[in-house]
Amino acid sequence: MAADPARSEIRLSHMEVPKASDVLATELRERILSGEYVEGTPLPPERELVVQTGMSRTTVREALRILEVQGLIRIKAGRAGGAFVRTPGEESVANSLELLIRGRQIRLASVHETREAIEPSCARLAAEHRTSEDLDRLEAANSRIAEADGLDEFLQANVDWHVGVATASHNEILTGVMLALSRAIYTATNNEGFVDDEVRAITVRAHRSVTRAIRDNDPDAAVRRMSRHVRAYAAAALEMESRTAIPVGAEDRFLR
Repeated sequence: MAADPARSEIRLSHMEVPKASDVLATELRERILSGEYVEGTPLPPERELVVQTGMSRTTVREALRILEVQGLIRIKAGRAGGAFVRTPGEESVANSLELLIRGRQIRLASVHETREAIEPSCARLAAEHRTSEDLDRLEAANSRIAEADGLDEFLQANVDWHVGVATASHNEILTGVMLALSRAIYTATNNEGFVDDEVRAITVRAHRSVTRAIRDNDPDAAVRRMSRHVRAYAAAALEMESRTAIPVGAEDRFLR
Protein backbone atom coordinates (compact mmCIF):
# COMPACT_ATOMS: atom_id res chain seq x y z
CA MET A 1 0.00 0.00 0.00
CA ALA A 2 1.41 3.40 -0.94
CA ALA A 3 2.10 5.88 1.84
CA ASP A 4 -0.38 8.67 2.24
CA PRO A 5 1.56 11.74 1.02
CA ALA A 6 -0.63 13.94 3.24
CA ARG A 7 0.47 12.05 6.38
CA SER A 8 3.87 13.06 7.75
CA GLU A 9 6.20 10.56 9.42
CA ILE A 10 7.68 13.26 11.68
CA ARG A 11 7.00 12.73 15.39
CA LEU A 12 7.62 15.30 18.12
CA SER A 13 8.09 14.57 21.80
CA HIS A 14 5.84 16.06 24.49
CA MET A 15 6.80 19.62 25.33
CA GLU A 16 6.60 21.32 28.69
CA VAL A 17 5.70 24.98 28.24
CA PRO A 18 6.66 27.15 31.24
CA LYS A 19 3.99 29.22 32.93
CA ALA A 20 3.95 32.86 31.88
CA SER A 21 4.41 33.95 35.50
CA ASP A 22 7.57 31.81 35.79
CA VAL A 23 8.95 33.39 32.60
CA LEU A 24 8.37 36.91 33.93
CA ALA A 25 9.73 36.04 37.39
CA THR A 26 12.87 34.56 35.81
CA GLU A 27 13.41 37.67 33.68
CA LEU A 28 13.10 40.00 36.66
CA ARG A 29 15.17 37.71 38.89
CA GLU A 30 18.08 37.69 36.44
CA ARG A 31 18.05 41.47 36.21
CA ILE A 32 18.09 41.76 40.01
CA LEU A 33 20.85 39.17 40.51
CA SER A 34 22.97 40.68 37.72
CA GLY A 35 22.89 44.04 39.48
CA GLU A 36 20.91 45.78 36.76
CA TYR A 37 18.21 46.55 39.34
CA VAL A 38 19.93 47.65 42.55
CA GLU A 39 18.64 47.58 46.12
CA GLY A 40 15.59 49.79 46.56
CA THR A 41 14.80 50.16 42.86
CA PRO A 42 11.01 50.41 42.41
CA LEU A 43 9.55 48.05 39.84
CA PRO A 44 6.91 49.45 37.50
CA PRO A 45 3.35 49.35 38.89
CA GLU A 46 1.28 46.27 38.09
CA ARG A 47 -0.75 48.04 35.43
CA GLU A 48 2.43 49.21 33.69
CA LEU A 49 3.94 45.71 33.81
CA VAL A 50 0.75 44.41 32.23
CA VAL A 51 1.12 46.91 29.36
CA GLN A 52 4.86 46.31 28.93
CA THR A 53 4.71 42.51 28.94
CA GLY A 54 1.29 41.92 27.39
CA MET A 55 0.54 39.52 30.25
CA SER A 56 -2.56 39.48 32.40
CA ARG A 57 -2.68 41.20 35.78
CA THR A 58 -3.07 37.78 37.42
CA THR A 59 0.16 36.59 35.75
CA VAL A 60 2.04 39.72 36.81
CA ARG A 61 0.86 39.39 40.41
CA GLU A 62 1.88 35.74 40.52
CA ALA A 63 5.36 36.60 39.21
CA LEU A 64 5.78 39.30 41.85
CA ARG A 65 4.61 36.89 44.52
CA ILE A 66 7.30 34.41 43.44
CA LEU A 67 9.98 37.08 43.77
CA GLU A 68 8.63 38.18 47.16
CA VAL A 69 8.79 34.62 48.52
CA GLN A 70 12.36 34.34 47.24
CA GLY A 71 13.25 37.53 49.12
CA LEU A 72 14.16 39.47 45.99
CA ILE A 73 11.51 42.16 46.32
CA ARG A 74 9.50 43.69 49.14
CA ILE A 75 5.96 44.88 48.57
CA LYS A 76 4.70 47.97 50.39
CA ALA A 77 1.05 48.93 50.60
CA GLY A 78 -0.36 52.44 50.46
CA ARG A 79 0.01 55.47 48.22
CA ALA A 80 3.81 55.30 48.29
CA GLY A 81 3.76 51.53 47.98
CA GLY A 82 4.73 49.12 45.26
CA ALA A 83 7.35 46.45 44.64
CA PHE A 84 10.95 47.34 45.53
CA VAL A 85 14.11 45.37 44.79
CA ARG A 86 15.86 43.61 47.69
CA THR A 87 19.43 42.39 47.38
CA PRO A 88 19.83 38.82 48.72
CA GLY A 89 21.68 38.73 52.04
CA GLU A 90 22.50 36.45 54.93
CA GLU A 91 18.82 36.00 55.74
CA SER A 92 18.24 34.45 52.31
CA VAL A 93 20.86 31.79 53.05
CA ALA A 94 19.54 31.28 56.58
CA ASN A 95 15.92 30.92 55.50
CA SER A 96 16.73 28.35 52.81
CA LEU A 97 18.89 26.26 55.15
CA GLU A 98 16.35 26.52 57.94
CA LEU A 99 13.68 25.13 55.61
CA LEU A 100 16.00 22.20 54.81
CA ILE A 101 16.71 21.48 58.47
CA ARG A 102 13.07 21.62 59.51
CA GLY A 103 11.57 20.11 56.37
CA ARG A 104 13.91 17.10 56.37
CA GLN A 105 13.83 16.90 60.18
CA ILE A 106 17.62 16.89 60.30
CA ARG A 107 19.01 15.26 63.45
CA LEU A 108 20.40 17.56 66.13
CA ALA A 109 23.65 15.57 66.02
CA SER A 110 24.03 16.50 62.34
CA VAL A 111 23.54 20.17 63.16
CA HIS A 112 26.30 19.95 65.77
CA GLU A 113 28.58 18.16 63.27
CA THR A 114 28.06 21.00 60.81
CA ARG A 115 28.94 23.52 63.49
CA GLU A 116 32.15 21.65 64.24
CA ALA A 117 33.03 21.81 60.55
CA ILE A 118 32.47 25.54 59.99
CA GLU A 119 32.64 27.46 63.29
CA PRO A 120 36.43 27.15 63.68
CA SER A 121 36.72 28.72 60.21
CA CYS A 122 34.40 31.52 61.31
CA ALA A 123 36.64 32.11 64.34
CA ARG A 124 39.79 32.17 62.19
CA LEU A 125 38.35 34.72 59.80
CA ALA A 126 36.97 36.77 62.69
CA ALA A 127 40.45 36.96 64.25
CA GLU A 128 41.79 38.19 60.93
CA HIS A 129 39.05 40.64 59.92
CA ARG A 130 37.21 41.74 63.08
CA THR A 131 36.45 45.41 63.69
CA SER A 132 35.96 47.27 66.94
CA GLU A 133 32.19 47.11 66.35
CA ASP A 134 32.44 43.31 66.00
CA LEU A 135 34.28 43.08 69.33
CA ASP A 136 31.70 45.26 71.04
CA ARG A 137 28.96 42.93 69.77
CA LEU A 138 30.77 39.85 71.09
CA GLU A 139 31.47 41.41 74.49
CA ALA A 140 27.84 42.50 74.85
CA ALA A 141 26.69 38.94 74.13
CA ASN A 142 29.22 37.56 76.63
CA SER A 143 27.85 39.87 79.33
CA ARG A 144 24.26 38.81 78.63
CA ILE A 145 25.24 35.13 78.73
CA ALA A 146 26.96 35.50 82.12
CA GLU A 147 24.08 37.51 83.61
CA ALA A 148 21.17 35.60 82.07
CA ASP A 149 18.46 34.60 84.55
CA GLY A 150 16.24 32.33 82.48
CA LEU A 151 16.92 29.72 79.83
CA ASP A 152 15.44 31.80 77.01
CA GLU A 153 17.70 34.73 77.81
CA PHE A 154 20.77 32.49 78.00
CA LEU A 155 20.02 30.71 74.72
CA GLN A 156 19.31 33.94 72.83
CA ALA A 157 22.55 35.50 74.06
CA ASN A 158 24.36 32.31 73.05
CA VAL A 159 22.89 32.56 69.54
CA ASP A 160 23.88 36.23 69.35
CA TRP A 161 27.48 35.40 70.23
CA HIS A 162 27.86 32.59 67.69
CA VAL A 163 26.25 34.66 64.96
CA GLY A 164 28.44 37.56 66.09
CA VAL A 165 31.58 35.50 65.48
CA ALA A 166 30.34 34.61 62.00
CA THR A 167 29.48 38.26 61.34
CA ALA A 168 32.98 39.25 62.44
CA SER A 169 34.35 36.88 59.79
CA HIS A 170 32.80 39.22 57.19
CA ASN A 171 31.84 36.19 55.11
CA GLU A 172 28.18 36.50 54.17
CA ILE A 173 27.73 32.80 53.34
CA LEU A 174 29.14 31.61 56.66
CA THR A 175 27.03 34.17 58.49
CA GLY A 176 23.87 32.91 56.78
CA VAL A 177 24.71 29.30 57.59
CA MET A 178 25.38 30.12 61.24
CA LEU A 179 22.09 31.99 61.52
CA ALA A 180 20.21 28.84 60.49
CA LEU A 181 22.28 26.46 62.63
CA SER A 182 22.03 28.66 65.71
CA ARG A 183 18.26 28.93 65.35
CA ALA A 184 17.99 25.15 65.07
CA ILE A 185 20.08 24.60 68.19
CA TYR A 186 18.12 27.28 70.07
CA THR A 187 14.87 25.48 69.24
CA ALA A 188 16.25 22.05 70.10
CA THR A 189 17.72 23.06 73.45
CA ASN A 190 14.99 25.43 74.62
CA ASN A 191 13.73 22.90 77.10
CA GLU A 192 13.99 23.13 80.88
CA GLY A 193 16.70 20.77 82.10
CA PHE A 194 18.24 20.50 78.66
CA VAL A 195 21.01 23.00 79.49
CA ASP A 196 22.22 22.74 83.07
CA ASP A 197 24.54 24.93 85.14
CA GLU A 198 27.61 22.99 83.99
CA VAL A 199 26.83 23.66 80.32
CA ARG A 200 26.29 27.33 81.08
CA ALA A 201 29.61 27.61 82.93
CA ILE A 202 31.46 25.87 80.10
CA THR A 203 29.84 28.24 77.62
CA VAL A 204 30.78 31.40 79.51
CA ARG A 205 34.45 30.37 79.87
CA ALA A 206 34.75 29.19 76.28
CA HIS A 207 33.18 32.29 74.76
CA ARG A 208 35.47 34.59 76.71
CA SER A 209 38.48 32.54 75.65
CA VAL A 210 37.55 32.60 71.97
CA THR A 211 36.74 36.31 72.16
CA ARG A 212 40.22 37.02 73.57
CA ALA A 213 41.82 35.22 70.63
CA ILE A 214 39.71 37.20 68.18
CA ARG A 215 40.58 40.44 69.97
CA ASP A 216 44.29 39.52 69.89
CA ASN A 217 44.14 38.78 66.14
CA ASP A 218 45.32 35.23 66.87
CA PRO A 219 43.61 33.01 64.26
CA ASP A 220 45.33 29.78 65.35
CA ALA A 221 44.20 30.20 68.96
CA ALA A 222 40.72 31.18 67.79
CA VAL A 223 40.43 27.99 65.73
CA ARG A 224 41.76 25.79 68.53
CA ARG A 225 39.51 27.28 71.20
CA MET A 226 36.40 27.33 69.05
CA SER A 227 36.95 23.69 68.05
CA ARG A 228 37.17 22.68 71.72
CA HIS A 229 34.10 24.72 72.56
CA VAL A 230 31.72 23.37 69.90
CA ARG A 231 32.81 19.79 70.64
CA ALA A 232 32.35 20.26 74.40
CA TYR A 233 29.00 22.03 74.01
CA ALA A 234 27.67 19.33 71.68
CA ALA A 235 28.81 16.55 74.02
CA ALA A 236 27.32 18.25 77.09
CA ALA A 237 24.02 19.02 75.35
CA LEU A 238 23.66 15.50 73.99
CA GLU A 239 24.57 14.04 77.39
CA MET A 240 21.93 16.20 79.03
CA GLU A 241 19.48 15.01 76.38
CA SER A 242 20.11 11.37 77.33
CA ARG A 243 19.78 12.15 81.07
CA THR A 244 16.38 13.75 80.52
CA ALA A 245 15.17 10.45 79.08
CA ILE A 246 14.31 11.83 75.65
CA PRO A 247 14.08 8.86 73.25
CA VAL A 248 16.67 8.46 70.51
CA GLY A 249 15.60 10.53 67.50
CA ALA A 250 13.15 12.61 69.52
CA GLU A 251 15.32 15.67 68.93
CA ASP A 252 13.80 15.70 65.44
CA ARG A 253 10.57 17.06 66.82
CA PHE A 254 12.37 20.10 68.20
CA LEU A 255 13.54 20.97 64.67
CA ARG A 256 10.07 20.99 63.11
